Amino acid sequence: MTNNDETLARKVIALLDLTSLNDTDDDARIVQLCHKAMTAVGPVAAVCVFPRFVALARRTLDRIGGQGVAVATVCNFPAGTANLPDVLAEIRQALEDGASEIDVVYPYRALLAGDAASGFTLVAACKALCEGRALLKVILETGELNDPVLIRNASQDAIAAGADFIKTSTGKVKVNATAEAAQIMLACIADSDATVGFKPAGGMATLAQALVYLWLAERLLGSQWVGPRHLRFGASSLLDDLLRKAGHEPLAPTQGGY
Repeated sequence: MTNNDETLARKVIALLDLTSLNDTDDDARIVQLCHKAMTAVGPVAAVCVFPRFVALARRTLDRIGGQGVAVATVCNFPAGTANLPDVLAEIRQALEDGASEIDVVYPYRALLAGDAASGFTLVAACKALCEGRALLKVILETGELNDPVLIRNASQDAIAAGADFIKTSTGKVKVNATAEAAQIMLACIADSDATVGFKPAGGMATLAQALVYLWLAERLLGSQWVGPRHLRFGASSLLDDLLRKAGHEPLAPTQGGY
């Protein structure tokens, strides 16, 4: 471990959305996740849980001094095929339960089928509901879109419709975050007014893997752009390596979502 590793690990911890999105999740696991979020070198940016655990996560974090840690949840997840009224009802309930960040799956299957309008419509409706209440992160599922043109189109549409972040992946498909998709998405952000954030998710278990995205973001948008409002890492297994690089042993493991 070098001093630079330690500095970078601490930086990434502050940008981490610590995640558990498993069918086997229960109250005990979510409480453990919240405690893990309060690391020895400072808190993560957010915990990300299924909607049914939002209220529990918010209560737990508040009780243990994690008022500054956001509670994120996923909607239209993971397939991105729910109808719009159901997606909005899910978001509405999550907001009432205390979510301050919503990660919604873009209808990527519709785009693959040639429907370029559904994505804009969904994101715009979700943004109207989240405005002033929560950050809206739009999951494009870039590994399934695969085609650079489609990734660019989805990124541009999500940004134009009001996304606060664009995010690579659900972590539930074969191909999740990649440097190639990240470069396209970050370029789209750079071509806009650069206020939109970026979140790679899935496939990161080490500091070295996370740094690929950190350095891409710094190269395309500048080091001053990098911070919790603009860059997040969606991962669960990543934290243990970050803590070791920061000079601390990780807590007992939880099984995460990515």
